[in-house]
Amino acid sequence: MRVLVVWPPHVPSYFNAGHHLPVFMTAQYLRGVEDVEVRTLDAGILDVTWKQIGEVLCQFQPDVVTVINDFDNVDLLDRLICYCRELSRDCRVVTGGRLSALAPLAFRQFDLDAVVEAGDVELGVASYVAQLSAGGSAPLPGVATRQGERWVDAAPGARYLPADEWALPDVSEVPYASYERLSARDQNKFAAIPNRRELAIPAARGCNLACSFCDVPLVQGYRDRRVPVAAVGAYLEQALAVRPFDYLSFYAPTFTLDRAWTVELTSMLTNSPARLPWKCATAMSCLDEDLLGLMAKSGCIRISVGLETLEPAGLDTLPRRKRSGLENFDRLNEAAAAAGIEMNYFVILGLPGTTTEGGQATLDAIAKAGGRARPTVYASLDRLRGCARKEDLWRFNRQLFDDDRPAAERDGWYSLFFGPDERVTKVAENIPVRHGGPGH
Repeated sequence: MRVLVVWPPHVPSYFNAGHHLPVFMTAQYLRGVEDVEVRTLDAGILDVTWKQIGEVLCQFQPDVVTVINDFDNVDLLDRLICYCRELSRDCRVVTGGRLSALAPLAFRQFDLDAVVEAGDVELGVASYVAQLSAGGSAPLPGVATRQGERWVDAAPGARYLPADEWALPDVSEVPYASYERLSARDQNKFAAIPNRRELAIPAARGCNLACSFCDVPLVQGYRDRRVPVAAVGAYLEQALAVRPFDYLSFYAPTFTLDRAWTVELTSMLTNSPARLPWKCATAMSCLDEDLLGLMAKSGCIRISVGLETLEPAGLDTLPRRKRSGLENFDRLNEAAAAAGIEMNYFVILGLPGTTTEGGQATLDAIAKAGGRARPTVYASLDRLRGCARKEDLWRFNRQLFDDDRPAAERDGWYSLFFGPDERVTKVAENIPVRHGGPGH
């Protein structure tokens, strides 16, 4: 059986290499558990044409096309499916990802054969591929399937893969040069550091902080699952043997949630021959001066933090654990500055209870502290989970409001989000170029 795993073509509102990793992790997992030939195609990098997509479909003739869906990348899904049906006419098309886990009913309006609605994508896809091979038709855990014109609901018991069983990406098939070009303009507020080659390492899934606006617990579960430090070290060594990178990005919802794991990892990185700079994302309540010192010693140069807002009226929307961390804002900024770590703050503009004046004050406080702000526009997860029309899925891309607040208020928030931002990150100056420059 031949399987193509693809990220669909689109114009990105946001880019994080970690979000694209399910393409390559699903492919690697399938290679390990099924008798299949697997190819990958990341068509969301702005240098893949429809002609190239057609060539892959026509020449490879996949039996299954797996489309990894995410916020903002399904605008052209109908067209991609049309190419699949026309150029590989006997193939089945299945999709899985963050968006189908949150708004599964909307995906039943596409001409799909299966939708991974819950659980880890690679497990859902693997179970569907195995069922096709065996000729079965029973309901699958976490996967809705189409039989003729009728959809069969997923069986209960969505499955989550233990971290030590994850199949980490094959770096030889990831389009790192294209990722680097996407992130060259810092004002886009993408995740990567401009003009440096990033190795994104999947480190953890799941989070128990339970922020009402965060999709992680709903998609990945509330239990923190973490790749063993030894496996991280082995993957790093393997990746660097294939190609050079300038820095590491650990992809985890709350990187320092498990303090013992974090301390062990920093020790490994400190003693690593590579000694590459690195960055991560976490919550302020999971940081302190001692941990910052260990992270800096091991090469940490940026920490992204879900600050969301500093406006008192908006704090009720945050879980208590995140609110308690805000009292450490000034102290942690001072400690990070002393350690040479850039603080990158996630801010939600339009969070319930907040005002444009409060949003501006939050951005000003970050700038005064020497931090970098990465704002998004508030989108309601409750409305997204109730979304049943495929035409409405793009509205939750966190750049335009999906609610009916007054136009004057929306314009005020948009001026903060889309207005000029002269501050650009300086952290690249601390990262020597090892990969040979842009495009290599």
